[in-house]
Amino acid sequence: MPLWTVHHTPGTFTDEEKQRLASRITDHYEEIGLPRFYVVTLFHEIRPENMYVGGEPTPAGVRITIDHIARHNPDQESRRRTAQWVKRILQPYLERDAGLHWEFSVDETSEDLWMINGLVPPPGGSETEKLWAENNATSPY
Repeated sequence: MPLWTVHHTPGTFTDEEKQRLASRITDHYEEIGLPRFYVVTLFHEIRPENMYVGGEPTPAGVRITIDHIARHNPDQESRRRTAQWVKRILQPYLERDAGLHWEFSVDETSEDLWMINGLVPPPGGSETEKLWAENNATSPY
């Protein structure tokens, strides 16, 4: 499960941009074989007086945390490719505002502590996971 949590100051994203960004993120994970419903994107608007960078309030900022559970990068080079992919996804939305402070981080969480609808997800690439992707829903196995 990729979980993208996007904390942002007001006016950073329109509702349409949120939809496009969430879809673009989901499309990528689907391309590598994950069921679309694995991907969750949360947008949290934070008032500037509640976002601090370097101890100072930030008038325009975005902080994104990404949790990867379903798949992990096996080595440093693949982690770098993932970071570059995330950067490419975000750039069109975030580099248009010259004064915007933005950053992201990706954590890889143990899949042993993950369930969807009370079910332990099937092994990555398994026939059951492919069925879940095809149906875009969980099912007992």
